[in-house]
Amino acid sequence: MLLLNQNDVMKVLDMAECMEVVEKAFVELASGTAVLPLRINLFTQEGLGLYMPAYLKEMGALACKVVTSYVNNPAKHNLPTILGKVLLQDPETGDVICIMDGGYLTAVRTGAASGVATRYLAREDRGQKVGVFGAGAQGRTQLWAMTVARDIAKAYVYDVHDEAVSRFIAEMTSKLQMDIVRAKSPEQILEDADIICTASSSPTPLFDGSLVREGTHINGVGSHTPNARELDTAVIKRSKIIADSSDACLREAGDIMIPIQEGAIDKSHLYAELGEVIIGKKSGRADAREITLFKYNGLAIQDVAAAKLVYDKAVQAGIGTNVEL
Repeated sequence: MLLLNQNDVMKVLDMAECMEVVEKAFVELASGTAVLPLRINLFTQEGLGLYMPAYLKEMGALACKVVTSYVNNPAKHNLPTILGKVLLQDPETGDVICIMDGGYLTAVRTGAASGVATRYLAREDRGQKVGVFGAGAQGRTQLWAMTVARDIAKAYVYDVHDEAVSRFIAEMTSKLQMDIVRAKSPEQILEDADIICTASSSPTPLFDGSLVREGTHINGVGSHTPNARELDTAVIKRSKIIADSSDACLREAGDIMIPIQEGAIDKSHLYAELGEVIIGKKSGRADAREITLFKYNGLAIQDVAAAKLVYDKAVQAGIGTNVEL
């Protein structure tokens, strides 16, 4: 069995390649060759455990990601709040052939999903501007994916923590070699950005959706529980909504569930799933004025596709530690 730590994963996991395999995973989901059980949520006295299995028949990828959210970890154990590992299996024998760190993988595969959605839904103009809400790890991979999906001239980042914004700008300017500036307000992003990525931990809407410009594409990533939402009812009503999974949106996404509960929209307002757009079952952007919105919840098919990619590249490069159990 191969063991891969976070540094090993970081050495081999590239955004462009991750976007390719994540797109294939969404194709399998839409085509019926993916097996995606409901994730298991297990609450303990200290936190929440999530168990996310999936099988991609065409890609020959079988895995389960184990993620925990323990809010007291930093203070009590000097550990991150979110911890994750991926167990990759041989689909022919069922044996676990690799255990890898899931933290960096999760951030990149989430950015990759937004990148794929942006490729199919955003306008194709050159020199576009991106606005990122949230200066954490996920905001970084969102911006990285946008530069792969579209020709980006400038990025704005907004966060309530000034130090986080400063670190974000320094790190991502060096990584992407592009113009990244601190947004003075959410309104500045709404006025200037062609693509908006929300990757915050806010439980309440980040901006007034009535101010979003026509033609904007939005990736809604940060909120994934029934009572939290980054996006208000106004922008939900104005947008063509494409989900990673309609079922997940109706079961987990406050961005969608709350407007339904308010009576502002109904289930039919969910236009399509991303896989349906990719395979041509549903059309993407209709015109340059349409507001498109990709609502992301996070699916195990992305973890499985990314984990298979990481494993194959690590074996090829001779990276990691082999152990006998």
